[in-house]
Amino acid sequence: MKPQATFADPVLITTTAALAALCERLATEAYVTVDTEFMRERTYFPELCVVQLGGARDVAVIDAQAPALDLAPLGALFANPGVVKVFHACRQDIEIFLLKFGAVPTPIFDTQVAAMVAGFGDQVGYDTLVSSLAGGSIDKAHRFSDWQARPLSPAQITYAAADVTWLRLVYEALRERLVRESRIDWVAEEAAILNEPGTYRTDPADAWRRLKLRGANRRQLAIVQAIAAWREREAMRINIPRQRVIKDEQIPELAALAPTDAEGLTRVRGITRGFAEGKSGQALLAVIATARALPERDLPQLPRVNDAAKPSPALVALLKVLLTERANANHVAARLIASGDDIDTLAGDTPANLPCLTGWRADVFGTDALRLKAGKIALAAKGRRVEVIEIG
Repeated sequence: MKPQATFADPVLITTTAALAALCERLATEAYVTVDTEFMRERTYFPELCVVQLGGARDVAVIDAQAPALDLAPLGALFANPGVVKVFHACRQDIEIFLLKFGAVPTPIFDTQVAAMVAGFGDQVGYDTLVSSLAGGSIDKAHRFSDWQARPLSPAQITYAAADVTWLRLVYEALRERLVRESRIDWVAEEAAILNEPGTYRTDPADAWRRLKLRGANRRQLAIVQAIAAWREREAMRINIPRQRVIKDEQIPELAALAPTDAEGLTRVRGITRGFAEGKSGQALLAVIATARALPERDLPQLPRVNDAAKPSPALVALLKVLLTERANANHVAARLIASGDDIDTLAGDTPANLPCLTGWRADVFGTDALRLKAGKIALAAKGRRVEVIEIG
């Protein structure tokens, strides 16, 4: 039987005094549901517009852009270890609060992670959980609303409040199921990752890794790394999306041409003379010049491509079959147990200290994966099912 939905009317919070009173009441509760509305289309960092909080008796929509509103009481509530902060798909929300308060809210419960543990599949949608666990539906009409426009409309306030009211019922249903199935500790392991500030911070030195590179030599790779890091820092400094500084596809072309002056810079597709001759263009040229001047010994090594060292595709396929079988048998999302990269590493000669080889993941999959590699178990088809067979 699904829980009965009885919700308080939402209250719009626009003053520090009202926020402080709300957070004081919520600090006495076991958990509070949290959501945000933000804009990021024109900025590097997310612009917080609205924070929604749901308690046993309170449903509040906080206008984070209200004049003179101090969010410090909210920061204190998020730092309160006695109140669980419940989110759905929390990473972007947590990034915002880490930037705002300098700390990750604690403790955290993410219903998307919990749903993956409870057998709802990979990255299950919030509306699916609301329908399955609470018998409700989410109005999507304002999902792409302009949350920076003021005043907030009554329809926007109602939409925003619904997210945290239904989330209470979803949380209670998931937690009850996980406790009953002795899986609540599985969610806690994932929460440890979400509680780590480094999860949300971008290192400009690693920005090049998201690019698709083909045929680069060591010198070109050094220039790519330098440009990508510069772009990341520049986007942060100006607070604009990184693609508005220079686009991904322009970086390999810049590395190949390695221009030395503004005229050469304009030969790269999409780079205007105004940019090339301006402050940003000159800074970019300086970055390229520094990378061009690196001595050979300081150039980065190219990623190794050694077909002989690659694991057998057949073994990778077998491990994926085993993963799927174990995930289905245990009603848990396969992606939560092991990623594709984990499987590739596991199929190699010397598996690293992979998450799937420790804790509950080892019990569900990791131990049998090693036994499959060692020839101690086999996989066999039986009708429409795959079974694990003991060999010895």
